[in-house]
Amino acid sequence: MSILLISGTSTDVGKTVVTAALAAAARTAGRSVAVCKPAQTGMAPGEPGDLADITRLSGVTRTLELARYPEPLAPDTAARRAGLPLLTLDETVAAVDRLRDADLVLVEGAGGLLVRIGEFTLLELAQKLGAPVLVVAAAGLGTLNHSELTTRTLAAAGVPCAGLVIGSWPVEPDLAARCNRDDLPRVTETRLLGSVPAGAGAWDRERFVAAAPGWFVTDWLPNTASDQAI
Repeated sequence: MSILLISGTSTDVGKTVVTAALAAAARTAGRSVAVCKPAQTGMAPGEPGDLADITRLSGVTRTLELARYPEPLAPDTAARRAGLPLLTLDETVAAVDRLRDADLVLVEGAGGLLVRIGEFTLLELAQKLGAPVLVVAAAGLGTLNHSELTTRTLAAAGVPCAGLVIGSWPVEPDLAARCNRDDLPRVTETRLLGSVPAGAGAWDRERFVAAAPGWFVTDWLPNTASDQAI
């Protein structure tokens, strides 16, 4: 069994679609997959959130959401404003542990690495689980700084970085995006593992699942039942 945490360099960089793509690729390779989204914000009870999008795109049905808050804010802020309890690190670790019979467990964070999911950050969750973090980055201006800050923080905390994925690669990339694709591995000293085409989150499942394995480098992609893939 492998656990992989997915963080963004910031919000709206494509974490959910990247998570769905990883799930789709792993399922195509014959691995069982479970996905945990500890805290969902900006959604009322019963509304389809990020996990619904992951299921729609990848076909994964084993999903787990631990808390939901109505306002589109950082989870700890949203929880306090709603008068709801904050998630604790121990209860979140226990929830992820319940998924350990899957070959691959994906845990999607909220926003960037240091956003407080509850009483803790995704960085602290990774430390507690002893799991690597995949960093989803933007393509355009600003991504070099955000990505290097994130990877340096992981290194300082002793948390392995699985690599970088560009969460939304433009149909017609501008000069900044093209340069960033070359520069990201250099400035972060971290491998660029792939990119997801812009707009893929609106595709139907058949098209998405068929294409997803090709978005990642093949020697990293979790394509066997072995933990060596991650």
